[in-house]
Amino acid sequence: MSIKFKKLNKTIIKCNKCPRLITFIKKISSEKRKQNIDENYWGKPVTGFGDNKAKLMILGLAPAAHGGTRTGRAFTGDKSGDFLFKSLFKIKISNQSYSRKINDRLKLSSTYITNILKCVPPGDKPLNNELINCSDYFISELDNLKNLKVIVTLGKVAFDNCTKLYKKKFKINQKFEFKHGRQYLLPDNRVLIACYHPSPRNVNTKVITTVMINNLLRKAKKIAKF
Repeated sequence: MSIKFKKLNKTIIKCNKCPRLITFIKKISSEKRKQNIDENYWGKPVTGFGDNKAKLMILGLAPAAHGGTRTGRAFTGDKSGDFLFKSLFKIKISNQSYSRKINDRLKLSSTYITNILKCVPPGDKPLNNELINCSDYFISELDNLKNLKVIVTLGKVAFDNCTKLYKKKFKINQKFEFKHGRQYLLPDNRVLIACYHPSPRNVNTKVITTVMINNLLRKAKKIAKF
């Protein structure tokens, strides 16, 4: 891990800008889920992880209540992560088909995974000021990833907030519409690709399927050239 990322991650983990979110993750970590009652929850903001020289970023909304908030790593220990990593392994982006705990020897090839929001919000519904508070961390991640070519956003909220930050940073009026598989060339020459979120609801109702996400990730990898 680079010095810049170590410094950034240390700041993220210690962040307490949003009292509502800090209170909520402490409540989750104290009450726990029945099947995880004997585990020690991470209970702090969750950083991104992966290859510091990544050409591909996978961007979600927030850590899952009993996934990242429990394990300390994004898309780790929850059903969305289970679905995602089967595809990442299939496309040869991950060295294994599962992501269960922070020390499970998972490695990503030229890929960095993170969330727009570093803490899970109640009902998965963040407040606008919470998204604003977290935006500097996402911008820092973008700045630190010098080789980044492609950003895949999982879900509309991640897509909307990613494009909102780009509009603000580059002072553009470009119109962005969330539609699975649609891609946009961003002002910094990175490519943004919209993807349905692999939530249990979307998977169970076949809003997103294994074939759909495999095809999208193949396209992203091809554009990123790795």
